[in-house]
Amino acid sequence: MIERLIEFSAKNRFLIITINILLAVAGWVAFRNTPIDAIPDLSDIQVIVKSDWAGQSPQEIEDQVTYPLTSAMLGVPGVTDVRGYSFFGFSLVYVVFEEGTDLYWARSRVQEYLSYARSQLPDGVVSSLGPDATGVGWVYQYALTSDRHSLGELRSLQDWFLRYQLATVHGVSEVATVGGGVMQYQIEVNPETLQALKIPLKRVVKAVRDANAQVGGRLLEMAEREYMIRGLGYIKNLDDLRSIEVARAPGGGAVLLSDVAHVTRGPDIRRGVAELDGKGEVVAGAVVMRYGENALKTIDGVKAKIEELRPGLPEGVEIVEVYDRSNLIQRAFDSLKGKLIEEIAVVAAVCVLFLLHLPSSAVAIITLPLGVLFSYLVMYAQGVNANIMSMGGIAIAIGAMVDAAVVMIENAHKHLEEAPKGASREKVIVEAAKEVGPSLFYSLLVIVVAFMPVFMLSQQAGRLFKPLAFTKTYAMAGAAFLSVTLVPVLMLLFIRGNLIPERQNPISLILIFLYKPVIWLTLRLRWLVVVASLVILVGTLYPLTRLGSEFMPPINEGDILYMPTTFPGISITESKRLLQVQDKILATFPEVKTVFGKIGRFESATDPAPLSMVETTIALKDPSQWRPEFG
Repeated sequence: MIERLIEFSAKNRFLIITINILLAVAGWVAFRNTPIDAIPDLSDIQVIVKSDWAGQSPQEIEDQVTYPLTSAMLGVPGVTDVRGYSFFGFSLVYVVFEEGTDLYWARSRVQEYLSYARSQLPDGVVSSLGPDATGVGWVYQYALTSDRHSLGELRSLQDWFLRYQLATVHGVSEVATVGGGVMQYQIEVNPETLQALKIPLKRVVKAVRDANAQVGGRLLEMAEREYMIRGLGYIKNLDDLRSIEVARAPGGGAVLLSDVAHVTRGPDIRRGVAELDGKGEVVAGAVVMRYGENALKTIDGVKAKIEELRPGLPEGVEIVEVYDRSNLIQRAFDSLKGKLIEEIAVVAAVCVLFLLHLPSSAVAIITLPLGVLFSYLVMYAQGVNANIMSMGGIAIAIGAMVDAAVVMIENAHKHLEEAPKGASREKVIVEAAKEVGPSLFYSLLVIVVAFMPVFMLSQQAGRLFKPLAFTKTYAMAGAAFLSVTLVPVLMLLFIRGNLIPERQNPISLILIFLYKPVIWLTLRLRWLVVVASLVILVGTLYPLTRLGSEFMPPINEGDILYMPTTFPGISITESKRLLQVQDKILATFPEVKTVFGKIGRFESATDPAPLSMVETTIALKDPSQWRPEFG
């Protein structure tokens, strides 16, 4: 069958070339649109349910919220694990699904079961799904600074302007906030006054709730016109609150809220603090990327949006970039791109040196980028992201991809050397291709099959190594296809003119001269060679048992994440002091560009950090600016 395919390709050159051009164009389009990230996403398919119940203790949250929700989520189809965590004022329930489950199908099922479970929760509990993102979705972070505005004003700017604008960028799932304080009206009730007037606290709460409302009164027709009747009752300032009637005094007078409570404006309870360069507290935002999106394009879109919004910010407000994953992505792909170009150049140089016929070398060189584009085409169709693992698979495959073309060209050269004068050049080349084509095709497929055990890996190991196996398999499959279709056609087009026989190639003669005594000695001392090989094999067992193991190799991201922890129960005031002292010390290093510290959590379901956990992102300057001993 392979021989007939080679004959068909040789007879239909225009068709084969056209098909390969179309595949190359499709592969280029796929290359331009394949989602790009630095590393594979190792996260489980999970949906987070976040429940807020203000002011309640972790034990109360556990008994009244977390336990009912985790029990309800155990019945969701496809669930493998349900984990619940209770904190002061909120609960997080992680619903983990089977490998391969569609995330949005999982979210719809969790939402369905959540609607049933809400009836079992106490009044005042607000439950919602977390963003459609994963644990590696935090792709960009920024800080708001100003010497003219308070933290409350910066927080309002973030919550009511920047957050909504950045959420419109394609690929953004959520914009989380930390730092500053959400301003609110605060009523500090005097219990002794309430007791003296015999006013229960519930009546005060009801009076405030009823006073902060607007009602409709239908329509009033008058003078041939109709008028909508409304009761305007929303609270607009502190005086509106103070003048609310809570009850009637025994003498008949009104008891106002200001008589029984102190009314003021102040920040809400905070569970997170952000700090920049040891200079003081700031307001910060984190852009969370939607599941499956292109990280590089999302970050570029966020940066463009920030530049668009920057002129409209209040005077004195600055947006400072504190974390940008695109730097890591760009460095990783620039490095891989350089290595791929080097590999292709080396392969091309080897082909030219050993064949000493530039047109023949072009056959092998042309098939390399086509095989890479073919792998990108299948990657895009399957939804495999381009990252250091998937690109590594292509890099590994390049050396083997060219083998078939080189062997077929060498065999064609040999047949043309030995062909009688007057023999048809095209017929000789086709026969040479048919002679070795089937063996080469199946040998490439054997290499593909050798990676099958990798596809059996599951969980995090599978998510890490499968992209490498996929891309290597696709590249080798593409090379196998090209070896029996395009390569024979290209040989007919390029193998022309004077061909230097192998016995006249100086490089081949030198290598044969060096190899002859080695093979002669090896065959004469065959048992010694076998014993020596076994001794070397046994000798490797000892160092093998002493080798360390690591799930992932170290990655130089260009930034440092410093994560100390302090004692549980630390106050927000003390945590602010510790964070500022730490950042001030770190900022003194000459190699440091910015120090962004966070203690506690962003207001996001993707961040479960307690107030005792510190996360400090240390952005480093370019290595050329480091001290010599660290450069």
